[in-house]
Amino acid sequence: MSSVLASFRGAMSKTAREIHQVSCPLPAGTVNVGDSSTAPEMSLLAILVDVVGVERATIDSHFFDELGADSMVMARFCARVRKRPDLPSATIKDVYANPTIRCLAAAISGTSPALRETPEFQKQLAPEAPRWRRSGTTKYVLCGVTQFAMIAAYISSAEAVGYLGWNWISAATDLGALFLRASVLGDSVVVVMCILPIVVKWALIGRWTTREFPVWSLAYVRFWFVKTLVRANPLLLLVGGRSRSNTTSPIINIYLRALGARIGPGVAIFARTLPVCTDLLTIGADTVIRNEALIACYRAHDGRIQTGPVHLGKHAFVGEAAVIDIGASMGDGAQLGHVSSLHTGQVVPDGETWHGCPAQRTDVDYRVVGHIPGARRRAIFFGAGQLVGIFVISVPLMSSLLALAFEKIPQLDRLLDPEPGVLTTWVFYRDASLISVVAVGAALVLGLSAAGTIPRLLNRMIEPDTEYPLYGFHYNIHRAITRLSNNRFMGNLFGDTSYIVHYLRLVGYDLSTVTQTGSNFGQKTKHENPFLITIGSGTMVADGLAILNADFSHTSFRLSRARIGAHSFLGNSIYYPTQSRVGDDCLLASKAMVPVDGPVREGTGLLGSPAFPIPRTVERDKAKRLGRGVQRRRLRAKNRHNIVTMALFLLLRWFFLLSMLVFTEAVSDGYAEWNPLAALVLSGLFYPLWTIVVWAVTERLVTPRLRKLRPQYCSIYDRYFWRHERYWKVNWQDYYVLLNGTPLKNVLWRLLGVRIGRRLFDDGLEMTERSLVTIGDDCTANQLTGLQGHSQEDGAFKSEYITIGSRVTLGPGAWVNYGVTVGDDVCVEPHSYVMKGEEIPSGACWSGNPAVEVREGRHVTSPVRQVTEGAVSA
Repeated sequence: MSSVLASFRGAMSKTAREIHQVSCPLPAGTVNVGDSSTAPEMSLLAILVDVVGVERATIDSHFFDELGADSMVMARFCARVRKRPDLPSATIKDVYANPTIRCLAAAISGTSPALRETPEFQKQLAPEAPRWRRSGTTKYVLCGVTQFAMIAAYISSAEAVGYLGWNWISAATDLGALFLRASVLGDSVVVVMCILPIVVKWALIGRWTTREFPVWSLAYVRFWFVKTLVRANPLLLLVGGRSRSNTTSPIINIYLRALGARIGPGVAIFARTLPVCTDLLTIGADTVIRNEALIACYRAHDGRIQTGPVHLGKHAFVGEAAVIDIGASMGDGAQLGHVSSLHTGQVVPDGETWHGCPAQRTDVDYRVVGHIPGARRRAIFFGAGQLVGIFVISVPLMSSLLALAFEKIPQLDRLLDPEPGVLTTWVFYRDASLISVVAVGAALVLGLSAAGTIPRLLNRMIEPDTEYPLYGFHYNIHRAITRLSNNRFMGNLFGDTSYIVHYLRLVGYDLSTVTQTGSNFGQKTKHENPFLITIGSGTMVADGLAILNADFSHTSFRLSRARIGAHSFLGNSIYYPTQSRVGDDCLLASKAMVPVDGPVREGTGLLGSPAFPIPRTVERDKAKRLGRGVQRRRLRAKNRHNIVTMALFLLLRWFFLLSMLVFTEAVSDGYAEWNPLAALVLSGLFYPLWTIVVWAVTERLVTPRLRKLRPQYCSIYDRYFWRHERYWKVNWQDYYVLLNGTPLKNVLWRLLGVRIGRRLFDDGLEMTERSLVTIGDDCTANQLTGLQGHSQEDGAFKSEYITIGSRVTLGPGAWVNYGVTVGDDVCVEPHSYVMKGEEIPSGACWSGNPAVEVREGRHVTSPVRQVTEGAVSA
């Protein structure tokens, strides 16, 4: 019976290929099926045969089904074609839409490269003389020293406040006085830290204007310090502005207005990364900005920081994970879809909806929730209630409990009031080890208990598909569910193992009948309501899945069930809305936009933003699948390996906490034996260095075989892949954020194995496989940029080198996949996705998802600079 089904499927696949070839669009005047091959077709065929590595192929051979090619192979084919001046240019999207040489040649026949040879074109692309000199190594080093000194001074000041405050609290004569003093101190510290960014911004910057200045300069140091303080405000954490899911608060609007932003009434900002150049931001009334949207009002380009305006009209909508570059704007009632971007100079007219990267017009309506009156009154009471809860309940309670713990627990009290020479006694290390074990164990037990019980009880108060007022009672319930069920520690612990499915079921996921692979979900799966999520049997998720099962307007919200089809595979960084039109047996490539209109897609792959169809899988990946018996045996071995990895994960957290306790004890001992000022300065200098060194050393010790990664292509049941999963799990990247925009980040990258040239400006770069990456001199990486040296598709794992040339700019949110080579003086535009295997020639500018070349020539004077100069002259 199985052989009959296989024959039937083979016949259907052959019929589908024949239909595709016959239906391939051929422009007038080109060859048809019966004509002889043309010279371009034969040239393209010769390149194809050489790249794919087959002995024989015809112009009607299907790239994927018959020749066994995949996206990486075809990206290299496109790069080879672009190097031929006698052939038209081809993109990966052209290849997927026309998967035979005959169809491809017909589709790209109108893109002749002859235009590149005309004098007018060469004159247009001629490089211009630089208007500025790059900052040299001297300024680079001085900037790093200054930034490190400012970080150390901030930490030392915090320690001084803590030391003096503890002396004041410990002088209390009774329990009531202790609680009162702890509450006063806690509230005072939080108030000062909340107001400090506002004061520093107005003192150092004044009003932000449209301008540009070189990185590593004095102007940049002021910019960096203000940016760091603005985004590190503890008030954002307390009101939910830094949570992993969609939460908003009117306090965020007040904070941005105090920083100079023009925010209209009724604006709902769910984004976690707040704007920096706030005076350049205008947001009209009743606008909604969803979570993980990036509107910074600045960007780094070619070694310069460029600030520019962003204007959002009234009743606008900015989708999840959208990026809006400087110089872009949206009119009244305009919408920008999820996983979309507006580049410099793009304007969405009033009432129109755009989506994609870069955004283009569409008829999709992303507003699916209605209006409920009374939102402004509710916002006032909600904001006031949050402030009362923070300064009357939360902060005093936490401060008092902490003070009581240090007062009543001898082991903790000895940390703050040590006896001379305590570091040489075994009793101290016994107590420190016990404290750190209890802390890690409490995080594990309490995290599991809270995630599995409290959200389940609270969910009984919310009905799906019902519109509730924003800032009302049900909104508070929704916030509590999302914050308690999105536990980053648990996701990192159980992700990439067989046990993640049990954890997700514990928090409320409906996973149907699980087909266990040992890697069903990655470490960064997040959601808004876990009880309204259904994932079909046999589906795998790489990492970074965000399930958007809550929809918002500026006055209301609604929870709906999100369904992910069976036997599917979801790549990295997928944002999955409830309106999805994706069914069973689909592949969603990394950073693909999930379609919310048109027919339900089934049995296909989807790539890009907006998404277009690609093959569901290729023959090469099918070869890595194992039989059921072998898979079961290998899965048991993988589970044993993953248990050891999870134990190492907990052990490293314990060791880091223990090392910080020892270091704190040394500092406290210094207060008693040394000059207190000297102890403060030394601790401020060494706390950040100690964190970096501990994690860098432990990562290299735990994964010694992966210090120098090599390209791999193997099954997920191969022992190498299990070691690679351990390499992911032991990495803790939260401490990277403190180093963004500083030369210290480059020191860290080198410690972790990245080959980096001189003076890299890193404003938030992420790398998963560090020793597979090479970066040239004077490169610029913006916020949320990523270099991903691997992919995991169904049961196959692949990794390859990434090579970035000198003076390359990666725009905000840009991603570069594995196997990519980027030449010198290249610009990758915001939110663009460079496909695996691509080769970007020197001096090019690439844009889109998937990225394609949009212009040539060395971009010394960028379009961004021209736009900002126009704004200044206007």
